[in-house]
Formats: sequence, C-alpha cells, structure tokens
Amino acid sequence: MQQSVDCLIRVLESYRGRDKLIRTLCYGSQLVGGLLSPKAEAEADASFHNLGKSLLLFSAQLSHCRTVLRLFDDLSMLAYSYTYGFGAKEKDGIVRWISVLTNVADQLYYPCEHVAWAADAHLVGVKSERWWHVSTVLWGTSLLLAILRSLRVRTLLRKELRRCAKGGSSYVQIHRQMQVELLSILGSMTDLSNAIHWMPHGFLWAGRFPPWLVGLMGTISSLVALIKMNAGDCD
Repeated sequence: MQQSVDCLIRVLESYRGRDKLIRTLCYGSQLVGGLLSPKAEAEADASFHNLGKSLLLFSAQLSHCRTVLRLFDDLSMLAYSYTYGFGAKEKDGIVRWISVLTNVADQLYYPCEHVAWAADAHLVGVKSERWWHVSTVLWGTSLLLAILRSLRVRTLLRKELRRCAKGGSSYVQIHRQMQVELLSILGSMTDLSNAIHWMPHGFLWAGRFPPWLVGLMGTISSLVALIKMNAGDCD
C-alpha cells in the first residue's frame, strides 16, 4: 500500500506524470458524462442529466488546462529531437527513420496547436479551425508512425527471442519489452481513432463518435500510459 502511495506521489510531482493523471480524469469524465447525459434525457432524470453535463464541462476544462500547459513543451521536444538526431544509435534503419519522422511530426504539432489556441483566445487574428485541423493531422501522423515503429520493434524482438534460452533472464526481458510494445500499439490505436474523429468531416469516421466513445478511447490510452509509467518507475 505504502509503495503504491509513494508511486502516486512521484507521478504527481513530475510534469509528465501529472499530465497523464489529468488526461485520465479528462477522458474518464467525458466517458461517464457522455453515458449519463443521453440516458438521463431518455428517462427524463434531471439530476443525472445535470451530473452528466457537469462532467462534460469538467472534462472540457481539463482538456483546456492540458492545452495551456503544452505551450511550454516546445523546448523539451526540441531538446529530445536534437539529442536523438538521425538516430545513429539505432541498430535498425527502419526504426531509425520512423523515429525521425515521428519527431518531425511532434515538433511541428506544438506550434500549430499554439496558433490554434491563440486564435481561440483572440490573441491572433486568424481562424483557429484550420490550425486545429493541421495539428490533429500531425498528431494522427505521429500516432500512425508510432504504431508502425512498435510493430517493427516487436518483429525484431521476436527474432531475437528465438535465439534466447527459454526462461532465461534475456528471454524474460525481451518478452517484457514485447508486451510494452503491444501496450504502445493499443494506446496509439485508441488515440488514433479519436484523432480521426476530430479530423475534417468526410474523412473516414470523422465527427461520428459520441462523447462517451471519445472518452472510452481516451481513457484506454491514458490507462495504458499510466501502466507503462508504473512498469518503468515503480517496479
């Protein structure tokens, strides 16, 4: 119990950990609020309807909070991209170039989102819709590349696993890495489904998700991120 509490405190004290918890609350509130609102409307239950509406508003405020906090992420992303460079330390060329393209998409995402946010806040005289669409496309591109990278890494790990003695320390470690990559694929796929939903109407299922489904997809990806963080920091 104490170990779990200490782990939670460490998560809350870090920017990335706090963001993941806020994200989980954001999508979780949207999931529950989205489920309550139509049900309460059908049953004419004002209390449930008001609760659902409040949860959706709470979710929107948390989402806005994360958008504002991301105003300060450009330099950290730039530092990461600079450190990674062209991935000279990567053994596999496909993984290297997928990672480079992912970094480019992520780096471009932040300024586009900042412009969209500034336009909504009436700080700049441009229409925000186009910039939100561009940032969503960049986010979706990054997620798609992340899925491809994880699939490639799993393929390489599977080949390496065949050369290890079953039950040995190397076998266990590689098997665990494969599970982490599988979680990454699940998280990226659920996020990608939401990214497509927020793209311009007419593209695949853009605009067709009800609020609860957006919340469900986001909650799954958020829980995946927390599980991965817990596996890495709180063993």
